[in-house]
Amino acid sequence: MTPSSHTIPAPFSLTGCRAIVTGGSRGIGAAVAHYLADLGADVGIGYQSRTADAEQLVGALEAKGVRAFALAGDLGDPAAADALVAEAVRVFGGLDIAVHNAGIWPTDDVPVHEMSDARWRRTMRANTDAMFHVSRAAARVLGDGGRIVHVASTAGQRGEAFHADYAASKGAMISFVKSQAIELATRGITVNAVAPGWVDTEMSAIPYAGEGKARIAASIPNGRIATAEDVAWAVVALCMPGARHLVGEIVNVNGGSVLPG
Repeated sequence: MTPSSHTIPAPFSLTGCRAIVTGGSRGIGAAVAHYLADLGADVGIGYQSRTADAEQLVGALEAKGVRAFALAGDLGDPAAADALVAEAVRVFGGLDIAVHNAGIWPTDDVPVHEMSDARWRRTMRANTDAMFHVSRAAARVLGDGGRIVHVASTAGQRGEAFHADYAASKGAMISFVKSQAIELATRGITVNAVAPGWVDTEMSAIPYAGEGKARIAASIPNGRIATAEDVAWAVVALCMPGARHLVGEIVNVNGGSVLPG
């Protein structure tokens, strides 16, 4: 049999799609943005403070032949989420994909009985409120067949001692995904999440210090810490047209560390 030409089939192409990625200036968000652009999607980047990184990424995306923009904002403020989505509509003419990756992981170990109101509220604002604001704004403009993908965490599935605020925020995300997924399914819009374990990004620099990284890697069944690209691959797979029957799923990217039933 003569092999057919190896063009990317429609289920694995995002040509003509219009996307936003929050927390997009670095780490997982930047990797997602690159993969989306590689597959032909226009990409708008939401970021909070790293203007130079965001602008550099926009240039790299445009060099791939797609349209791109970056917009700064604190997504804990609903106006910032609305503005990001509105900018995508203005620049791209609409929105097909919303990837919400922005969030924080407070580095200090604090037991619940010593946790301050300020820390709790900061984590919930950055992780839970922002998720709601972005999801709501995106759902208002996504066309039928659109995609919403959130970046959750294994902490939202099994908890995380001394980081109960973070675990609770990601657990809320997982429940939220399952709820909104049902609301939008009749329009062919899928809402899913990816739940990473340890990832080799700046967010985890403190626990990786010294022998920490090697110790953590040894605790993972496949013996390695995920790269940002490992997580981005799963995120982008959920954005594909061929993922239309994946609804309310939590895709685990953790090397076997957590295997929910």
